[in-house]
Amino acid sequence: MTDRVYTACLLIIGNEILSGRTQDANLPYLAKRLNELGIRLKEARVVADDEAAIVEAVNETRALYDYVFTTGGIGPTHDDITSGSVAKAFGTALERNAEAVRRLERHYPPGGLNEARLRMAEVPVGATLIDNPVSTAPGFRIGNVFVLAGVPRIMQAMFEGIAPGLVGGKPVMTRSVSCTLGEGVLAKGLGEIQARHQQVDIGSYPYYRVGGFGVSLVARGTDAGELAAVVDEIAALVTGLGATPQFDQTG
Repeated sequence: MTDRVYTACLLIIGNEILSGRTQDANLPYLAKRLNELGIRLKEARVVADDEAAIVEAVNETRALYDYVFTTGGIGPTHDDITSGSVAKAFGTALERNAEAVRRLERHYPPGGLNEARLRMAEVPVGATLIDNPVSTAPGFRIGNVFVLAGVPRIMQAMFEGIAPGLVGGKPVMTRSVSCTLGEGVLAKGLGEIQARHQQVDIGSYPYYRVGGFGVSLVARGTDAGELAAVVDEIAALVTGLGATPQFDQTG
């Protein structure tokens, strides 16, 4: 395990997400799993089914992050343009991958593999396939970009297949302290704690639960000792302001 920070971006591709018709479920799953692997998800974007937009997003993010994951747009219909757009971003052509075709031939009954379904065997030249143990049609990797399905169950299966090969650093641990104080009361002291601990991210998240309002003060970092010190200081701040801290450990 290394002290190097490995970063990732998720590109959620699909007009159905932008329209509100479909609720994305892939971001929470990938954020959690990447964190467990020591890879920090630094950005997530929702991108329309538009070639120019996908090309721009892929090229910009693959230069910024160690890993880029895309979800959606690799099915058999006319609006599934992710594969061709990623090929264009890398300046290469799409090809009908022979191994992908063989997998689809085994999956469909005789005569069932039509031209539309064969589109799912088209990947950029130079890409390597990502197994799909759920519905066979593969994803692919090219450079540091991993192209995955949009259907959550399939995406998760694809990701778990590639997860052992991903290189990460130290997992980020999370601790939280909840209390019934308002953010305005806590702000000054919380800012002072953050200034003393630059390697720990401290966030303040108000909530409303049965019984009233409160706030969760969340600390995230890779050093267990420093994280514990931050939690102790937050608890002391809450106690000093006349409230009772409630502790939680989430990762």
